[in-house]
Amino acid sequence: MPRYALKIEYHGGPFAGWQRQADQPSVQGTVEAALARLEAGVPAIVAAGRTDAGVHATGQVAHADLARDWDPRRLSEALNHHLRPAPVAILAAARVKDDFSARFSATGRRYLFRLVERRAPVTHDAGLVWQVRGPLDLDAMRAGAAHLVGLHDFTTFRAALCQAKSPVKTLDDIAIEARDIPHGREIRFVLRARSFLHNQVRSIVGTLERVGAGSWHPDAVRDALEARDRARCGPVSPPQGLYLTDVTYPQDPFG
Repeated sequence: MPRYALKIEYHGGPFAGWQRQADQPSVQGTVEAALARLEAGVPAIVAAGRTDAGVHATGQVAHADLARDWDPRRLSEALNHHLRPAPVAILAAARVKDDFSARFSATGRRYLFRLVERRAPVTHDAGLVWQVRGPLDLDAMRAGAAHLVGLHDFTTFRAALCQAKSPVKTLDDIAIEARDIPHGREIRFVLRARSFLHNQVRSIVGTLERVGAGSWHPDAVRDALEARDRARCGPVSPPQGLYLTDVTYPQDPFG
């Protein structure tokens, strides 16, 4: 069966997450339903990351095994037709080798977290950002984040039900930048790693927000990390600010 990689964008608001669920809408189930309109008996698709309920994506990657030899552009257009009106889009499709895995072939993942610091309610970005009343200290958050970069045991910053075999991960980078918006600021956290633990990004951002607000000293992030204790984590940030933006492979399947 020919294998195809799909680059997928979606608004996570209406979904209970990426993974197919029996009684709730999921992104995986929505894409598989669209594929079933094209071919019968399509096996389950596999994604690079199983995003949680409410989390968005602008660069999710999944692979699907199909019976027909599809032109990639025609495949993406046909899927987009059947995906309407769900807030899911196939940005690109590509024929890949049979041993390509959207999950296991990936060499890196990048997440963006959008936080808006503003007193007035957000309107256009409602459901797409985490809003705090602020203000937040960027330098303090950067100092706290510096303790997390590198190879560490991230037990403190992963969900209690995380199924990863090991809490040890290498966090390649955390970049924190801000830009002015009407009557406030948008602060963007960009995190890069080969792979992430369940809730790791949201746990880190929620903790750094406490640093920025002055409730935590930046060095308290190091102490929490070294404690290897989930109870020492700061509040977990809400899902609506989080986006899976990029998945990298030894060779870009869409290049």
